[in-house]
Amino acid sequence: MTDEPKKRPRIGFDSGPAGGWGSARSVTEIMLREHVPVSGGSMLVHQNKADGFMCVSCAWAKPAKPHPLEVCENGAKATAWEITSRRADLEFFSKHSLTELEGWSDHDLEEQGRLTHPMRWDARTDKYVAVAWEDAFAEIGRELRSLHPDGVEFYTSGRASLETAYMYQLFARIYGTNNLPDCSNMCHESSSVALPQSIGASVGTAVLTDFENCDCIFYIGQNVGTSSPRLLHQLQEAVNRGVKIVTINPLHEPGLQRFVNPQSPTEMATNRGTQISSEYYQVKNGGDTAALFGICKALVEADEALHAAGIRKAAGNDDEPGDPDNAAAMAFAASIAAADKKHILDHDFISKETAGFQEFAAAAKAYSWEDLEEVSGLTRAQMIQAARTYAASDAVLICYGMGLTQQIMGVENVHMLANLALLRGNIGKPGANICSVRGHSNVQGQRTVGITEKPDLVPLDKLSELYRFEPPRSEGHTTVDACQAIMSGNVKAFVSLGGNFLRAVPETEAMEAAWRRLRLSVQIATKLNRSHVLHGEIAYLLPCLGRTEIDEQASGPQAVSIESSVAHFHGSRGRVEPASDMLLSEPAIVAGLAKATVTKGEVAWDEWVADYSKIRDAIEATYPETFKGFNERLFQPGGIPRPLPARERKWVTASGKANFITPQRLFPGFPELAGAEDVLRLASIRSNDQFNTTVYGYKDRFRGIDGTRQIVLMHQDDINQLGLKPNELVRLTTAIDQHVARSVSGFRIVAYDIPRGCCAAYFPETNPLFPVGHHDPQAKTPSYKLLPVRVSRLEEAIAS
Repeated sequence: MTDEPKKRPRIGFDSGPAGGWGSARSVTEIMLREHVPVSGGSMLVHQNKADGFMCVSCAWAKPAKPHPLEVCENGAKATAWEITSRRADLEFFSKHSLTELEGWSDHDLEEQGRLTHPMRWDARTDKYVAVAWEDAFAEIGRELRSLHPDGVEFYTSGRASLETAYMYQLFARIYGTNNLPDCSNMCHESSSVALPQSIGASVGTAVLTDFENCDCIFYIGQNVGTSSPRLLHQLQEAVNRGVKIVTINPLHEPGLQRFVNPQSPTEMATNRGTQISSEYYQVKNGGDTAALFGICKALVEADEALHAAGIRKAAGNDDEPGDPDNAAAMAFAASIAAADKKHILDHDFISKETAGFQEFAAAAKAYSWEDLEEVSGLTRAQMIQAARTYAASDAVLICYGMGLTQQIMGVENVHMLANLALLRGNIGKPGANICSVRGHSNVQGQRTVGITEKPDLVPLDKLSELYRFEPPRSEGHTTVDACQAIMSGNVKAFVSLGGNFLRAVPETEAMEAAWRRLRLSVQIATKLNRSHVLHGEIAYLLPCLGRTEIDEQASGPQAVSIESSVAHFHGSRGRVEPASDMLLSEPAIVAGLAKATVTKGEVAWDEWVADYSKIRDAIEATYPETFKGFNERLFQPGGIPRPLPARERKWVTASGKANFITPQRLFPGFPELAGAEDVLRLASIRSNDQFNTTVYGYKDRFRGIDGTRQIVLMHQDDINQLGLKPNELVRLTTAIDQHVARSVSGFRIVAYDIPRGCCAAYFPETNPLFPVGHHDPQAKTPSYKLLPVRVSRLEEAIAS
C-alpha cells in the first residue's frame, strides 16, 4: 500500500461554507465506509447528551440543553471510526509482518479496524501473535521491575478518562517515576505555564454562558471548522444576537467565515448560512505577539489621548495637539468620547486587581508601528480597527487555540492574550473571560488528576497518606524530554496509554531509529498505528474498550468522566457492544499492569476495576475541593464546574493580583537567517478529514484539496519569487539547526490566500522537518506553527 490513494489529486475546487451539505455528505460517506449506517446514526443521538457518551474527538463542552444532534462532522467521523465493523484481528496479523506494515500509510493502518486480541511481537515471524492477558501482564511486569524507573516513560494521549488517568499516574509514581509525558505537552502546555503566571489559573476561565453574555469575541489561532466544529453553534448564536467576532489567523478558514447549520432545515434548503467573522486579520506565522502588542498599543495611546483631551477641555482649551503621529490615537479617542465613554482602559480594575501595568504600557508605546507591521503582517490601520472594536465592547470573550501555543513564543503569546484581557477587565465577569480551546477530549482532565511531570502540581503528600508509599519528588520528562532521552538511549521502556507517539512528535527519522533500540514498548490502543508496527526487543499491543462501548464490570455497566475545554466534568456511558470479547477496559489494563509490576503501596486495584465509582471516591479524596460530590453530580446537566478562583477575580499568583507580563521580544529571531530572502515561515495544519494523527481520508474540503496530503500552501508572490509554479513538486528543507539534514519531498505547491513569506503544510507529514529542540523554552511545546524552511524544485534539491 502507498502513502496516498492512487488517483489524480484534485486541487482548487470551491470548498463552500462550513457545515451544510458538505458536512452531511461527509458524515454519510464515513458511516457507509465503516459499514455502520444504522448503528452509527442511532449512536449520534446519544453523543454528548446528558446520559450518553462524550465524543472521543474534540474537548468541546456538553451543554445542559443540547441540540437535537449535539454532534459535528468530525465527532461523527470519530464515532464511526471507533464503532466500525472492520477488525484488525488475528487473521489479519497472521498475513502481514511488521516490516510490511511499516510501509503502510497512517490512514491504511487505522482503516483495518478495531484490535481484537492482546498480542506480542514474535521475532521469529516478525508478526504480532496472540498472548493471554495474564501472560502479557506478567512479562511486562518482570521487564519493568528489571529496569530503573528513570528509564521508563508512561505516556498518555488525550482520550483516557479521568478514572484511568488517575490510576495510571498512581501506578507510575508507585513504580518510582514522574516520567508522565502526555499530549498536553505538545499542544497547550504554553497555556499551562503562562496562565498561572498571568491570572493564577492553569486553564481558561470561560464557561458556556459567556457566549450568551458577551458583546464581542476575539478569536485567535484556532480553526473551529476542523478542530472543534460544535463550537460553531455558540458562535452562530452569538452573531445572530449582534455580537462582533474579530478573527486573527494566518489562513482564511471557512469555519470562521460562513456556517450553514446542518440542523436548520431553512439554512440547508437555501444554503444561506451565517457570516461568522465581522473582521478577519491574517497575521503572519509567528506574528501573534506583535499583532497583540499593536492592538494594545492602540488602546493605551488612545486612552492617554482621551485623558489628555479631557484635561484640555477642563482647562478651556479644546484644540487638538498638532503632533501628526498622534492623529490616529486622537481619532480613536474621539470615537470613544462620542459614545459617552470616559475612558478606554478599565483603570479601576487595573489599579485594584493587577500588577505590572506601567511597564507593559511603556513597552507597548515604545514599539514603532513599522516594526509591529513588519513582524505581524498586519497594517497599522488593521490593528487600530481591532482595538476600536475591542474598546467599544463591554464584555469581550477571547478564544484561542494551538495557533498561539505551538510556537517558540507560545508562553509569551498567551501572556499577551491575557494582557489584552486585563486592559479592559475582560476576565471574571459574565461574557468576559479567556477560552482556551483544547484539542483532544479530556487532555485537560488528565492533568487535573495528576498526569504531569511536575511534582509540585500534584498533592504527593496526600497520595502518600492515602496509599502508603513515598512518591518520587524529582521532576520527570515532558514529551520533548522523553524524545531526547529516547534518542540518547537513556529510555529503555515506553508504556503508552493511547495515542500515536511516533507520528505526533518532532524529529521523525531520528525518533524512529531510536525507537528500535527500546527494550520494551507497551501500547494500549483501540486501532493499529505506526507506533505499534515499529518496535524494539519486546513489543506488546494491548487492545482496550472504546469510550462508545458498554463497559461491563463486576458491579454492572460502568460510567467514566471527562473534563471539557471550559473546565466542567461530565459523565459518559458507552452504548454499543464491545468489538471483541477479548477486550479489557483501560482501568482493567492499568490495574493488571500495576499488580504485575509494583509490590509497594496499598491500592485496591481490583475493587476499583469492579466499580469505577470507587475510583471517583479516591479522586475526590485526593482533590476534595475540585471534585466535591463527584459521584453524586456525575451526570449533572451541563457538567460539574471545576473551581477556578480567577473566574471570581481571585488571583492565586505570587503578587496576589493578575499580572501584566511584558514579553521582551516581538519575534524569536533566527540570527543565522539574517538577510535570507528564500526562507518561508512554515506552520503545520490539519485537514478537515483528520483528527490529530488520525487520518480519516484524503479530502480537505475546506481548502479545496482532494486525493493528496503532500501539499504546501504558498502565496502566489512567493511562488513567483522562488521561480516555482503551482502544482509543481518540491522539497521542503529545514533552514535552521542545519548540522542535521531534515527534508520532506514530493510536496505539491498550492497557491493559496496566506500571508507573504509564510507557508503551510499538513501535520504529521511535515513533522520530520521539526528539530526536537525547536520549542518554547519554558513550556517545551514543539513549535509546530513556526519553522523557517526553504522550498526548492524537486530535481534541483536532489542535485544539490
